Amino acid sequence: MFERKSLTRMAAPALASLILGASLTLSPAAHAQSGIDEAKAKEEGTVTWYTSTPIAIAQKTADLFTQKTGIKVDLFRSGGSQIMRRFQQEAASGRMAADVLTASDQAEITSLAKTGVFEAFKPEHFDKVPEMAKDPSGAYTAQRLNMVTVYYRSDKVAPQDVPKTLADLTDPKYKDQLVMADPSFSAMQVAVTGMIAKNLGWDYYQKLAKNGAMVVQGGQQVSDMVKRGERLIAVAASNSYAADAKLAGFPIEAVYPKDGTFIVPAPTAIIKGGPHPNAAKLFMNFLLSDEAQQMYPAAGGYSAREDIAAPAGSPTIDSLTITPIDLDYIDKEGPAIKRQFTKIFQ
Repeated sequence: MFERKSLTRMAAPALASLILGASLTLSPAAHAQSGIDEAKAKEEGTVTWYTSTPIAIAQKTADLFTQKTGIKVDLFRSGGSQIMRRFQQEAASGRMAADVLTASDQAEITSLAKTGVFEAFKPEHFDKVPEMAKDPSGAYTAQRLNMVTVYYRSDKVAPQDVPKTLADLTDPKYKDQLVMADPSFSAMQVAVTGMIAKNLGWDYYQKLAKNGAMVVQGGQQVSDMVKRGERLIAVAASNSYAADAKLAGFPIEAVYPKDGTFIVPAPTAIIKGGPHPNAAKLFMNFLLSDEAQQMYPAAGGYSAREDIAAPAGSPTIDSLTITPIDLDYIDKEGPAIKRQFTKIFQ
């Protein structure tokens, strides 16, 4: 298990040297409004993307970008915590391989943005991303919004037994039916676990452990367990996986608990000193394009843009009671959150 603060501090000198060495000189052919030199981007020929985006959409995004531009996307996809770990290890070694970083760890990315490691860039449609999901200077911009809910197998959980709140899940009738992601693997889960523990107390997780809750790596593994019927209820899980499973024909429905429905942005940033700076800007611009953003509601997820509708059959964000996330608290307490969670469920 790694700890975000120690890695951030470890990486800081290397990050600073990378920043000093990173200088982008745009040619007169560059687009004045976007600051993108497409000719140079195509000369670079590749963009390296580290992302925790669900693999199907990540690959579709990469393929479409290559189809439109001829630029290859070198894709590294893993859990958000693993993405951040790899990025910071490379930064500490002074050998940066990534151009663009996407991870649902807004607290850590906000902290890193303050060090100047990211290239400030406002892609087209930046103004359509909600303020809570972007850095005002353009150091990062959300690629998508993760809706965190409870979802369940509607063919196996009786209507009268459908949980309405997170607190309901401590009821013995849900024993050995629950599954959730591990914050040591999933960056999004650090924020979610931390806020649930802050609001409901760590005693809540102790009760879930006594109720036989299973812990798996990340959102995909949670979804797989529910789809197979090995577990019936996903606790504080990314609703995009539930929506994707439902579109595939699985009997899965979501609950939006008033004591724990979260929105976790997936911040995306261009890395200063990355090997393909112009291709990175072109790719970043593409990520907020109509084509890329429409992929999310089509797959049951939520776009980062306010002008793109919620997925069919899902509530609009403004109709829900959203539990806010305290980014300063999560940034400060992230390592302790992971340690305490592991202690309870080991």
